[in-house]
Amino acid sequence: MHKKVAEIRELMIKHHEWFRESIPLIASENITSPAVDEACSCDFSHRYAEGWSGQRVYAGCSFIDEIEDICMDLAKEYYQCIHADVRPISGVVANLVMYNAFTSDNNGKMCCMSIVRGGHISHGPRYAKSGREIFGTAGTTRGINVEYLAFNNDEMNLDIDASAKIIRDFKPELVLFGGSLFLFPHPVKELSDVAKEIGANVGYDAAHVAGLIGSGYFQDPLREGADVMTMSTHKTLPGPQHGALVSNREDLIDKLRSCAFPALLSNHHLHNVAGLAIALAEMLEYGKEYHKNVIENAKALGQALHDQGLNVLMEHKGFTESHQIVVDITEFQKSIGLGGDIERLLEKANIILNRNGIPSDLTAGRHYQNPGGLRIGTSEITRLGMKKGDMVDIAEFFRKLMIEKKDPKIIKKEVVEFKKEFQEIKYCFESSNKAYEFMRFY
Repeated sequence: MHKKVAEIRELMIKHHEWFRESIPLIASENITSPAVDEACSCDFSHRYAEGWSGQRVYAGCSFIDEIEDICMDLAKEYYQCIHADVRPISGVVANLVMYNAFTSDNNGKMCCMSIVRGGHISHGPRYAKSGREIFGTAGTTRGINVEYLAFNNDEMNLDIDASAKIIRDFKPELVLFGGSLFLFPHPVKELSDVAKEIGANVGYDAAHVAGLIGSGYFQDPLREGADVMTMSTHKTLPGPQHGALVSNREDLIDKLRSCAFPALLSNHHLHNVAGLAIALAEMLEYGKEYHKNVIENAKALGQALHDQGLNVLMEHKGFTESHQIVVDITEFQKSIGLGGDIERLLEKANIILNRNGIPSDLTAGRHYQNPGGLRIGTSEITRLGMKKGDMVDIAEFFRKLMIEKKDPKIIKKEVVEFKKEFQEIKYCFESSNKAYEFMRFY
């Protein structure tokens, strides 16, 4: 055996052990169940199945077709829609399918939320700013001309009246909602009506909130005016890393299919389609309870951090309606540092989260690598069985590290002890396996 193989294996084991003893608070992550893991490890990972189910370019796809059909049916049931495509290999690829369908080649026009206000990099243009290129997916790969919708900093949401004026003046082909910093439902109904006035299609990037929406929370984009909803499948929807898109527009089905394959996809990671099918079945069974607790935990953690003296944004609106909360940490700039510094501090104590931009970063000139905020998510800790009372314990770790400035090595021991009670994955078909177990093959 090559010595690097043993080294790689050892590093994977160490990673599993680290997360078994950590509090995972990254809003764009979750943990899959043993049943999903089993599906993702099947022989499908060795196979090819270009094309649509029943219309493959490759042989050997009979059972693959059946499972993909089941996956699409489960997605249609979960999202109450008539079309689901589970072939996109990520949320970004699902967005590219939507861009292909709704925008012109190289000179298309789109309105969306800016990256610095919470939009995703896949929504961004490619443009020069102060001599530096910005490589957003929409602009770089599709040549889309992007105009940003107006944002209300005080409400952490789109400004309806100002955004309506931008849409009418700019006349985009696509108006896109959704983002990666996503506390409250977007005004889809109000601005979809405006988009239809000027002949634009409406998209909704549900990457972060797909599970919440499917389980009946947050909002209902397909019935509020969205023509297509895209998503990644590993955040609030606790499946494998993959993508999907859904629609209720029968007249768009053929176009959306061809804008995925052959336009963007060859093989589409068939094992993850199998895993996604299991995850969708789990959420149809357990999603109502799971996502209710995800949102309740986010609100409770926001309140608990606020009570411990941290500046959690949007107190006047209950902090959040999603799985995320945002903390303004600029008061710690002189004593500890900004977002990147505090992210690293917390990581030393086995608290895993990510730095994030906040509205004041623009005027203060703060860099995205060390911004003024932290983004915290509750999807994974809820899947491990944590409830509202446990959010108080987590908030106390923050206070000890950030306000009392205790040694992170000491707090790490407390975190490890706290985490011992949360080692099983809940809201799934199989819960006997421990979370973060390394699959050992002999």
